[in-house]
Amino acid sequence: MGCSIAGVIDGNGSLFSGDEIIRSIQKMFLRANGLGGGFAGYGIYPENKNDFCFHVIYKDDKSKDITDAILKLDFDVVKSEPIPTKSIKEIINRPILWRYFLQVSDSAKRQFYDLTEEEIVMRVVMKINSGSYGSFIISSGKNMGIFKGVGYASEIGRFFRLEEYSGYCWIAHDRFPTNTPGWWAGAHPFGLLNFSLVHNGEISSYGINKRYLEEFGYQLPLRTDSEAILYLFDLLLRKHSLPLEIAYKILCPPLWHDIDIMPAPAREFYKKLRVVYSGALINGPSAIIVADGKRMCGFTDRIKLRPLIHAACGSKHYLASEECAIREICPVPDELSFVKSGELTVCGIKGKIK
Repeated sequence: MGCSIAGVIDGNGSLFSGDEIIRSIQKMFLRANGLGGGFAGYGIYPENKNDFCFHVIYKDDKSKDITDAILKLDFDVVKSEPIPTKSIKEIINRPILWRYFLQVSDSAKRQFYDLTEEEIVMRVVMKINSGSYGSFIISSGKNMGIFKGVGYASEIGRFFRLEEYSGYCWIAHDRFPTNTPGWWAGAHPFGLLNFSLVHNGEISSYGINKRYLEEFGYQLPLRTDSEAILYLFDLLLRKHSLPLEIAYKILCPPLWHDIDIMPAPAREFYKKLRVVYSGALINGPSAIIVADGKRMCGFTDRIKLRPLIHAACGSKHYLASEECAIREICPVPDELSFVKSGELTVCGIKGKIK
């Protein structure tokens, strides 16, 4: 059966409590085994919306001291504090959980004058996560944050007090790990800058994807296929500035026998796309939800070996592995349908985010 994933976005940018996504993912608890759960929320830090927010997992005080020194090389620290939590008896062996609100320093901008602020952030994230410091930056975007750990997702949500947060988009994951152990940094969602991703399935192309990403400066210390998919989105959308629809067709292109029967212009386009971006193709049974602060997208593998359902009600859009997770928080949706294989479902924000 595998993991469960869920997501909710308000198309008007209106804020709603994290309690909704907790209740939605909890409805599918039978798909998990308590070895990993987590959430990403957007719009949750309006008072610091212009700051990069780092959520960090630390092994011990020494790892925090080392990472503090690294961060101060390139950032001005606006705020540094523990991530608020509450005692949940099921959550044990918790690491140090910390958050920072940061601005790229003027000295870093001068030193790395040829890089964008986002590229400077990415370099620091890669350095810390791939180092032997015992530190893992699990999210690094603006006005968003990732909360994850070892436990059922509903327990993790209450542990991080997400019902006290309000956001306009939430995604969630409850894990049933098969190839990697259950550990805090290895739970979903995975994040980089404003991207966050949850995934149900297995990517058999991980080795190829990993080597391809390393050519562009990415490092994958968490050793999981979901981390690779996340970085592919960052590469294609942020670094290569490709439209979302083209990025999706790179990751999940039409099958060769379908390309062969296309009209000549489309056939040549997709052939070239598969050649140029061959290392970015992902393969294997999958259902994926990815968000970037402006939209929430869902898709499955090309022959749909993992389920994903979309629903809408008023200004809200929902994605989930099972219909019951949607009806738990939206009993009577205006529309409800399975996400079709080979198609990308995009739910976006219209107008100004409140």
